[in-house]
Amino acid sequence: MSSIIAQIEHIAGQTVRRDISRLVAFARGNLALAAQSIAEHPAPHVGIVCGFFVRHGEPPSPETDGLNGMGQLAAGLAEAGIPVTVITDAPCAKAAWAVIEVLPGEVDLQVVAVSAVAVRRLRSQLEAADRPLTHLIAIERCSFGADGKPHREHGWDISNDTAPMEYLFQDDGWTPGWKTIGIGDGCNEIGMGVLPKELVESDVPNGKLIAATTPADFLIVSGVANWGAYALLGAIASLRPDLAARLLTHFNGAMERAILKSAVELGQAIDDSRTDRLGQLQMTIDRLPLEDHIRIIEQIAAALDEPA
Repeated sequence: MSSIIAQIEHIAGQTVRRDISRLVAFARGNLALAAQSIAEHPAPHVGIVCGFFVRHGEPPSPETDGLNGMGQLAAGLAEAGIPVTVITDAPCAKAAWAVIEVLPGEVDLQVVAVSAVAVRRLRSQLEAADRPLTHLIAIERCSFGADGKPHREHGWDISNDTAPMEYLFQDDGWTPGWKTIGIGDGCNEIGMGVLPKELVESDVPNGKLIAATTPADFLIVSGVANWGAYALLGAIASLRPDLAARLLTHFNGAMERAILKSAVELGQAIDDSRTDRLGQLQMTIDRLPLEDHIRIIEQIAAALDEPA
């Protein structure tokens, strides 16, 4: 792993609300592998699964976390000429659409109903497409837990609000035709199924119940899930100097602000991590103000400017 990617991985893995250092350590090196898989593919087509719906929010809406990561990654890849297909479910569709609306490039959006039938039907369509996916990335997307149901970090069952997107990553009797990447921060997200059960149970509240069972080929653990997506974009740019300028054209504070503003004002996305204004419309992600997320982008950009 290059020193630049190692530095980017360190930036994205900073602790925010709880100590995730052992989880980050377990996944160390996966950022480079995930980036390499995309960077070295001769004709990548990247799918991005996002959207984490919160029924008790004011209004009931998806979280802001995951949306900005999708937006930044999609903007960079599309600018570099890499096709991007964003995949979400009906409860999260408005917010995902709001993000795509402000992106400068063309990005496809696929929306499924909250059912296994709908997800498997979409899977068949993706496989039969003229240009099938080569990579599928889940950003802050809830996975089945120990009881076969998706749970919020508090242990609440959110089956009625969450399409089983894990069937795009694994399913009995089916093998994905694309490489899979999971990005998350809470251990209940798709991709976290590769973490040792005992590690999650000891380091994460309610870990015995909420621990993800859905694995991915590559797992990126970050302090905020969005940061893992920023890190992946930066790592791809470091491996593809010929595409770096295009990949990073929109990787800045202005785009970050535009994405969050549209997600909140048009898409009604919420920050459900805030304890003072629980689940209300505001320009924050995981309790952190916009400026903190812009700072992460600036740190990754600065790392890319350093000599290899």
